[in-house]
Amino acid sequence: MSSTLLDAPAPPRQEIRRKRRPPYLPWLLLSATMVLLGVLTGFPLVRLVVMSFQEYERAQLMGLPAEWVGFDNYAAILTDVDGFWTVLARSFVLMVVLVVVTIVLGMLVALLMMRVGKAMRLLVSVGLLLAWAMPSLAATTVWGWLFDTQYGVVNNLLTKITGDRWFGYSWLLDPLSFFVIVTCIVVWGAVPFVAFTLYAGLTQIPEEVIEAAQLDGASAFQRFRLIQLPYVRSIVTVLVVLSMIWDLKLFTQVFVLQDIGGDRELTSTIGVYIYQTGMAQGHYGVASAIGVIFVIVMLAIAYPYVRRTLREEEL
Repeated sequence: MSSTLLDAPAPPRQEIRRKRRPPYLPWLLLSATMVLLGVLTGFPLVRLVVMSFQEYERAQLMGLPAEWVGFDNYAAILTDVDGFWTVLARSFVLMVVLVVVTIVLGMLVALLMMRVGKAMRLLVSVGLLLAWAMPSLAATTVWGWLFDTQYGVVNNLLTKITGDRWFGYSWLLDPLSFFVIVTCIVVWGAVPFVAFTLYAGLTQIPEEVIEAAQLDGASAFQRFRLIQLPYVRSIVTVLVVLSMIWDLKLFTQVFVLQDIGGDRELTSTIGVYIYQTGMAQGHYGVASAIGVIFVIVMLAIAYPYVRRTLREEEL
């Protein structure tokens, strides 16, 4: 019986050939998206670069040909210490403050959501969603009304609490208090996203690891520093990079508060500065050059994160 099985001729081998997809198929599937991105993003970006090398003013909008000026627009910007460099430095300082406060408060809220019960967690989540869902323009208008010079809620409360007359005091004229209000508005709207993202990451930590640390006598802060934070470090990195990009190109909150009563010269950030140079003053070529420089700055900020992500994928 066994010899018969051994002597039986082996079945012919059939070569299994994998059906290769045509190399053009992925590009064909992505063609519609690429065309749409090229029209909506690529063309404006190319147009921005071209205008940055031209003397493009309001006259050019009426049909006059634009004159090529080479790097004159860039030279004028990079030598403008009191204008461009002051606004850029102000924007970076504000960005650092906003990112630090947002990440810290978001982490604290995420840790709070892990410790409270289901009912309280639901209440906190609803409050965060309401703050997150409110448009920036509406939120800034409400905060501007709270700090209004004549009819603001803050001045009214301070008058009742201190007994002094706060009516008529302008919180927006002083640059320091102006940016404190901007910080409150931006952080109030940004904390929900950070909190939900970190909470989702913290819930993926195995409970056995936390319980083992507790049995070893690790305090709450030690568990956070040695276990929880390393687990969500990659998430924190993504949130920091995104927050830096979002906060550096801040526009709506600053622009609306300036319309309510702020000093534009002392409170403009880079986004508002580009708008004022281009749309308000009509120097579209110079504004385009500032935009190109700003894009380069944003790419420099995002480059370390992209490089680290690619390295992790290779591993």
